[in-house]
Amino acid sequence: MPLKVIITKGTTGDCTQAEALLEDLEGDALLADRAYDTNKIIELAASKAMEVVIPPKKNRKEPRPFDKELYQLRHLVENAFLHLKQWRGIATRYAKNTASFLAAVQIRCLFLWLQIL
Repeated sequence: MPLKVIITKGTTGDCTQAEALLEDLEGDALLADRAYDTNKIIELAASKAMEVVIPPKKNRKEPRPFDKELYQLRHLVENAFLHLKQWRGIATRYAKNTASFLAAVQIRCLFLWLQIL
């Protein structure tokens, strides 16, 4: 279930927003794809006592180990995006105004949390 949303320009890399997303969150583990394999994100997660479950980038000089079994649960993150994008307005970014788009995403998240539709 989505817990936090940040709207950025389409050309902004996801990993640049990870710090802001993790700021107020707590959890046992941080599951993310290779794009989030940065020292800064790993250190932030470790400082919050989260197990880092991120496959190392191929160009990392010293590959880090990660729990491959736990990483298989990351499909749940992809499923959340799938459910959000089932609304055509979100998938196509129909709302050109950022506030309107954010409102649409938040409404869809409410539907997911309340299990409506």
